[in-house]
Amino acid sequence: MRRSLALVAVAVTAMVALAFLIPLAVAVQEIAESRALAEAERQASMIVPALVVTDDAAALERALASTPAGAGRLAVHLSGDRTIGSSRVRAADVAAAFERARTVPVSGGYVLLRPVALDSGRRAVIEAYAPEADVKKGVTTSWAVLTAVAVVLVVGSVVVADRLGARVVRAARRLGAAATSLGAGDLSVRIEPDGPPELVAAGQAFNTMADQVAGLLAAERELAADLSHRLRTPLTALRLNIGGAGPEAEQRRLAVERLEEAVDEIIRAARKPARPLPGGCDAADVLRERFIFWSALAEDQGRPWRLAGADAPGRVPVGAADLGAAIDALLGNVFRHTPQGTAFRVTLRRRADMVDILVSDAGPGIDDPEGALRRGHSGAGSTGLGLDIVRRLAEAAGGGVRIEGSELGGACVHVWLRADGGAPDRPPRRLLRRRGR
Repeated sequence: MRRSLALVAVAVTAMVALAFLIPLAVAVQEIAESRALAEAERQASMIVPALVVTDDAAALERALASTPAGAGRLAVHLSGDRTIGSSRVRAADVAAAFERARTVPVSGGYVLLRPVALDSGRRAVIEAYAPEADVKKGVTTSWAVLTAVAVVLVVGSVVVADRLGARVVRAARRLGAAATSLGAGDLSVRIEPDGPPELVAAGQAFNTMADQVAGLLAAERELAADLSHRLRTPLTALRLNIGGAGPEAEQRRLAVERLEEAVDEIIRAARKPARPLPGGCDAADVLRERFIFWSALAEDQGRPWRLAGADAPGRVPVGAADLGAAIDALLGNVFRHTPQGTAFRVTLRRRADMVDILVSDAGPGIDDPEGALRRGHSGAGSTGLGLDIVRRLAEAAGGGVRIEGSELGGACVHVWLRADGGAPDRPPRRLLRRRGR
């Protein structure tokens, strides 16, 4: 933008300067010519008294020599084709000058031919030579001064436009950087409005928007924490109602404990300030840990299962709790939407820059794969949030989700996450200020 403003300033100032300087340059040249010809006419006027007194050649030659211009620049043409002094024009020009004064361009300058009416009907023409050096005297200097003035005007306009453009660009860049930070999850970023009134208003609107977004997210977190806290009462009642001994009762107690841990984790996560995804985890460890829970339930329902590829590490930039919740959502869908006894398989694959997690089953499949990934899309007995949770986690980690056909005959949910490294932490509060203060 600064470059565009500078180019506009150069173009506009150059056009204005040329519009004034070209006529001025022509006027300066014309003034110099008029001045040189006026001097030549003055020199010619000095011969008139001598012509009135006499037409003797010797006397007129002495009169020519006594003038400041000298005989080299002056000549007298008398009737009868007599010429006194050195002439530079043709006879035809002299003959025409007896009727009317005229200026004739010659090699090296101009010649002024001035007719003079004398007594007894005598006529004469005085020739005065103006060298080109006199005609152009001072023109080059004047043109140089005018050119310097034009250059100064153009440079000054570029400097002023660049300063104005820098102020606008600086304010716009700060606003863009703040918007990028806010979009990346830094809800504490604010800017100090600066620049033209329009950008100041935009900066104030951005700060207001950021405050409202932070307030809405804080209210949403509080609501999630409150709703999660309400689940503790029925969970406590469920724990008390589980009685007896044996493997089935122990599995129920383990399930309730896991549910209580999940509720506590939701409350803790909701109470934390909004931040980007934490450091990272080993996807293989998370899969092995979650299968300790789901394998027991699969044995109860007679489901053949297999965990493949979890024998080697696969680092991903998401927290273990978040990845565990996504795995639970995927496996929960398998148990919820396929009949008992349906086989399933979870495969972990590694690529150069991605880690793939594939959850396949031998169930009836998914009729609308694209719709299943939309938030709120629900079928019978579904809230429509499980796959949406997985999708948002994958996209936040630089990956994605798609539903494919499974080798087992049912559906396969393919989740891919960016490998190696975690998301960087951000400072607790940032205010983008103007530079140079």
